[in-house]
Amino acid sequence: MFVGVDHGTIGIRFAGLEDEKERAIRVFELSRKKAAEISGEEIIIEVEKGLELKAEEIELVALTYSMGDDFSTIKDIKKVRNRGVKGEKAGSIVGGGTKVFDAIKNAGIPTIMIPGIHAGSEKIDRRMKFFSHCASPEKVGVAYHIYKKGFTNFIFSDISSNTVTMAVAKGIIIGAIDACIFAPGLYQGPIDLQLLREIEEGKLSANEAFSNAGVLRKKWLKASVRNEELVLDTLSLFAAMEISAMRVLMKDYGASTSEVFLTGSEGEKEEIKRRIDRLLDVKTRPLTKYSAAIGCAEIAKDVFYGERNILGIEAEL
Repeated sequence: MFVGVDHGTIGIRFAGLEDEKERAIRVFELSRKKAAEISGEEIIIEVEKGLELKAEEIELVALTYSMGDDFSTIKDIKKVRNRGVKGEKAGSIVGGGTKVFDAIKNAGIPTIMIPGIHAGSEKIDRRMKFFSHCASPEKVGVAYHIYKKGFTNFIFSDISSNTVTMAVAKGIIIGAIDACIFAPGLYQGPIDLQLLREIEEGKLSANEAFSNAGVLRKKWLKASVRNEELVLDTLSLFAAMEISAMRVLMKDYGASTSEVFLTGSEGEKEEIKRRIDRLLDVKTRPLTKYSAAIGCAEIAKDVFYGERNILGIEAEL
C-alpha cells in the first residue's frame, strides 16, 4: 500500500493506493483539531482504521507539510530539516499537522517529503520566482493526479479555505499563484490596502490579516445582500481571473488550449463550476477534494518503483 497525505487548512486528508490494483483507492480525513488533541500512537491507529491497513503494510508515504519552502527536491523525511519549513509558518496554526508529521516519522514508516513550489524551485518559469512562494506541497499532489490521468498541459484551481492556481506545461510545473497573492478563498486571502493600514496600526498581525481575508471572514458582506450568492459569485470571479492569468503564462509554452480543472471543497461544487465555466467560456473538469492526497499516493508509488522526476521536481533519495 502507498499512502499520500494532504496537509490542508482545515483537515488532513489521507489516500491509500493498493500496489497490485492501479485504481483501488481508500480515503479518509482527520481534522487538524482532533489530530492536535490525540497522541502520535493514536494518530497512527486512526490512519490504520481510516485506510483499513496496518502500518507495516505501507511501502511508502508521500507526505506534505505546511509551506514546504525550505527544500526543492523530493527527499527522505529523515533528510528534511525543520519539517521542510523556512522560518515561522504562515496561515492557520492548529498543531494537528505537526502531530501527524511527527507521528509518521517516529513510527519509522518509510516516508518521502514533497516540496512546495517557490523561488528555489528549479524548473518553474524564472519570472514566477518573483514571488517567494507559489504553492504548498499538496498542490504538487493535485498536479500529479491530473498528470496520471493522461494530461500534460493543464491549469487547475484549488478553491477551499484559500485559493491556489497552478499551471503545468509539457508535464512540468511552470508556476502557480499562491493564496496570499490574488484570489481569496473562504477564510484566507490577499492583504489589501485596508488590511495594510490595520497591520500598520497594530490592530492585526500580518498573519491574522491573511488568515481572515477570505470571503466569509472579511468585513465586507452586507446584511441586505443575499450573502450565499455573493460568496459564490466572488469566489468564482476571482478564481476565473486567476485561471486567466495562468493562461497567459501557458501561451509562452505553446499550451494555450490547455485543460482547466477545479478541486477543493468549494471547487468541486457544481455551483462554482457553472459560474467559472460561464466566465471563462470553457468546460472545466471537476476533481474530488481528495485529489491532492491521491496524487501524493501516486507519487509515492512511482518513486518507490524508480521514478526520479515528478513534474520537473527531482526525487533525491
